[in-house]
Amino acid sequence: MLSTPAMPAMAGMSALPAMPALIPGPLAAEEAGVAPATIRKWVQLGHLRAAGKAGRAQLFRLEDVFAAERLARRRTAHTV
Repeated sequence: MLSTPAMPAMAGMSALPAMPALIPGPLAAEEAGVAPATIRKWVQLGHLRAAGKAGRAQLFRLEDVFAAERLARRRTAHTV
């Protein structure tokens, strides 16, 4: 009798991890609950880097946006 793997391989799926989705600044701001100007400010301050561009629009990884948002909240908490 043949044994079956605990997690069968899905047809057409590769073993490589998926590339993270890149989102434009205004959507990144909406997801983080901040103004688009805040995203631009984080870029100016070096807290956030664009991961790509689409025309003139900067594109960001959502996990990078959340990391910058956590950093900003920690800095605000320490100054109060």
